Amino acid sequence: MKLLVLHGPNLNLFGRREPHIYGRTTLAEIDAMLAALATELGVQLETIQSNHEGALIDFLHRYIDEAQGALVNPAGLTQHSVPLHDAIKAMPFPVIEVHMTNIAAREHWRAHSIISPAAKGTIQGLGPLSYLMGLRALAALAVEPRAQG
Repeated sequence: MKLLVLHGPNLNLFGRREPHIYGRTTLAEIDAMLAALATELGVQLETIQSNHEGALIDFLHRYIDEAQGALVNPAGLTQHSVPLHDAIKAMPFPVIEVHMTNIAAREHWRAHSIISPAAKGTIQGLGPLSYLMGLRALAALAVEPRAQG
């Protein structure tokens, strides 16, 4: 089973960017934790981090017929990326939205996600555990039959 992991803009700065908010765990450490869990779950991961919206969308499109699910942290695209929302809706597999922080408890403008309505579910506010719980949920959901379009 192939699952995708998409890290949005500025997430390459985890561990350095506002550690009082995001903690000191780096993106490389998160990816290593996900890789270890993927081995435990018997799934293959394809991972991307990009600061460019189109690269994330292209990544989803590239794997539309190969992947069985995707874990997406849209980061700064959460509140305004209609194209990413539409790409997620077009996927024939479940997508789980994850956030390290509880976006509803942060600045007012961060509280609303336009990605959430396109996702199967959202896990947030648990730091790196958001990713790990998201991957566990995704692996369980991905065994369900694919949507027919």
